[in-house]
Amino acid sequence: MPQTAPYGSWKSPITTDLIVSGFIGLVQLALDGEDVYWIEMRPSEGGRMVVVKRTPDGDTADVTPDPFSARTRVHEYGGGAMLVHDGVVFFSNFADQRMYRQDPGGQPEPITPEADLRYADGCFDVGRGRIICVREDHTGDGEPANAIVAVDAQGQAEQQVLFQGSDFCSNPRISPDGSQLCWLTWDHPNMPWDGTELRVAPINGQGLLGDVKTVAGGVAESIFQPEWSPDGVLHFVSDRSGWWNLWRLEEREAVQLTNREAEFGKPQWVFGSGTYSLASEDVVACSYVSDGVWNIGMLDIKSKNLFPVQTPFSEMGRGDIKAGDGNIVFLAGASDRPMTVVSLDLASGRWEELRKSHNLEVDAAYLSQARPVEFPTEDGKTAHALFYPPKNGDYQGPTGEKPPLLVKSHGGPTGSASSALDLGIQYWTSRGFGVLDVNYGGSTGYGREYRERLNGTWGIVDVDDCCNAALHLVAQGEADEDRLAIDGGSAGGYTTLAALTFKDVFKAGASYYGVSDLEALAKETHKFESRYLDGLVGPYPERQDLYQERAPIRHTQGLSCPLILFQGLEDQIVPPNQAEMMFDAVRNKGIPTAYIPFEGEQHGFRRAENIKRALEAELYFYSRVFGFDLAEPVEQVDIENLSAE
Repeated sequence: MPQTAPYGSWKSPITTDLIVSGFIGLVQLALDGEDVYWIEMRPSEGGRMVVVKRTPDGDTADVTPDPFSARTRVHEYGGGAMLVHDGVVFFSNFADQRMYRQDPGGQPEPITPEADLRYADGCFDVGRGRIICVREDHTGDGEPANAIVAVDAQGQAEQQVLFQGSDFCSNPRISPDGSQLCWLTWDHPNMPWDGTELRVAPINGQGLLGDVKTVAGGVAESIFQPEWSPDGVLHFVSDRSGWWNLWRLEEREAVQLTNREAEFGKPQWVFGSGTYSLASEDVVACSYVSDGVWNIGMLDIKSKNLFPVQTPFSEMGRGDIKAGDGNIVFLAGASDRPMTVVSLDLASGRWEELRKSHNLEVDAAYLSQARPVEFPTEDGKTAHALFYPPKNGDYQGPTGEKPPLLVKSHGGPTGSASSALDLGIQYWTSRGFGVLDVNYGGSTGYGREYRERLNGTWGIVDVDDCCNAALHLVAQGEADEDRLAIDGGSAGGYTTLAALTFKDVFKAGASYYGVSDLEALAKETHKFESRYLDGLVGPYPERQDLYQERAPIRHTQGLSCPLILFQGLEDQIVPPNQAEMMFDAVRNKGIPTAYIPFEGEQHGFRRAENIKRALEAELYFYSRVFGFDLAEPVEQVDIENLSAE
């Protein structure tokens, strides 16, 4: 029989040591013949990004040696740091941002100069022995310049600039016969999920581009992931129907291949990820999200019939998919499965897990299953969330006591909550917390109209939805209204701070590298997001009034509950002064508060010791302000003004 103990005080086998010792991040897939490659982010190695290769016989080995780290800083968020061709691995190295070539059995050798240049999202030009990729040039004054360039695969010839002139570019892809190049462009103030243009140009005898034509897209149409089929037909994802669906060009005319209220695309925060892959001239392997659940299907191009592929996976929002010879390889997870590299044989339907983000075996008695929740919000609308109730087979709560609830606000804010098994969430639920991961208006996965709910209303719609989600669970009897907490990172940190400042629903909160001053963010952030707030708030400085009106740092008189802040001191996206200003303001008000900075961390924590410290510190903070005992001691946090509570 489970023993009775207050919520929050349950002893759990899901410890921070367990989480950080076994966890790796999985990003970017590549197929090279029958070999599968991926990149692992390893907290135990200080967050190093390692290229890993798996051969058909099951042998798995690291490719990139220590201290190399395959991570690019183009757009700061990176992605698309690896390219493989005939066993040769090309990658961007984090420390110097140079591109390296690593031949089988050899050591990495640089093929780009020592300069303040960054590279990402490459494809291999076989006939010309070069890599065509995005280059971000930080050598001049003002904003860095983005261009598509050709880099000699041996590192001997000078780089050629193939395209420049747009604020941003991505996805350069060469046609199978080497005669054409396609790519995406967009300009300020658009983000790639707002509007992009798909461009195509012939490649001439000097390897340069001929006449450039825009074949799809515009300022109000988001194009995602252009790809050539083996017979040279250009495919892409477009949201011109209101949903990201698959299209292709036939004699310069766009033909829709899928027509569903489902998303076959996702926001392009990073380079190099995809939702589909051409298995042949006539078949597309694709992933798509419908009603918050990701699916895999095989699309017959001629009939336009989409045949579902049965797997136990329901989350691919952070993943990728590649079609091989008779198989597909993809990154996916589920509520009972972590993100995993999976290979699926199309003939037999058998699937194999090649690599899990963790191999930890946790008894199901300690794992809470995500439950989709729809709840009413402002203006008669409905919003979405994933709810994880408290679960621990060894414990139950006291009769009549409702559990504390931790509401999570995802980053972006153009993003979505993941339903894959996350031991960071299970850390809370196995100790007696409910967790509510909110897909507030503005989230992806529900069509363009839902995504555009946040246009001009950041700090309003997201805050209302997080508050209404929490109150919905209170009304359902599943949460204690006096112990509602909210946390989030980056944009989710802003939503957290705004909810604590402008609303009186939550009783505590935690901001991870969150935005407190919108004006400062508009003035100081990096190029990729420097005009993002034009759409979310309004043009700056023309609407300075809105920036001041919605900035938590300017309205701390409305904040009356405890707050803990976490910040990487090398963060270039949300600089440390954002957290420091908020900490000083809350401390000066006499409200319990704490600030934990991390040396060497950027936007998001990658080191095992810091991931562990942040989780334990947040739990400790809530235990003090909500008044429950911890089952096991953790390192204490210096909480200012706690005696005043």
